[in-house]
Amino acid sequence: MSTTMYIIYFAIVLLLPLYAQMKVKGTYKKFAKERTMKGQTGAEVARAILDANGLYDVRVVPTQGVLSDHYNPATKTVALSESNFYEASIAGAAVAAHEVGHAIQHKEAYSMLTLRSKLVPVANISSNASWIFVMIGIFASSANMLLLGIVLLGAGVLFQLVTLPVEFDASKRALVQMNSLGIITNEEERPARKVLSAAALTYVAAAAVAVLELLRLILIFTNMRSND
Repeated sequence: MSTTMYIIYFAIVLLLPLYAQMKVKGTYKKFAKERTMKGQTGAEVARAILDANGLYDVRVVPTQGVLSDHYNPATKTVALSESNFYEASIAGAAVAAHEVGHAIQHKEAYSMLTLRSKLVPVANISSNASWIFVMIGIFASSANMLLLGIVLLGAGVLFQLVTLPVEFDASKRALVQMNSLGIITNEEERPARKVLSAAALTYVAAAAVAVLELLRLILIFTNMRSND
């Protein structure tokens, strides 16, 4: 890679995730201050959507941290950060609905969610081990070791890419549910959509960085092989 290409590469790798984090935090902070007309807390929003979809066995619990909200398919639990759980805001409603979107995906055996779940153990192991082989390959000028690292890293990149449609679909389901159940008004749909779009940007940034890094290593591998 030329010097210019390296500068562009590192600018994207460093600035894109930073921008995504700033965007989601800024958007969330703004709409966390705006109360919905209906005044439901995130916990109430989650429970209403779960019950409307027959998911009575899924629990809604508070969890510590900021934007630590998630759905655990193993325990059938929607965990909402305490501010979203106890407070009533557009941001909290959107986040709660998004996490319940994952619960609905789980119930319907949404194919991409199923695939992502299967990739989790593979991605965890391969992502941690890949850099060991990558570093050995680069410093020892071993194309074979580098290739092994690239293959392992590719599993992690695949996980990142599969995550994108899962998250986008959960947000789409969230908006549909909030509208159909009257959780938000027509005027509140736009800010709710902004919250969900900002959150999705973090996954897009992570996937973009992962793909760029994989391409960079493939280029190094190609040059290494051509010099043999």
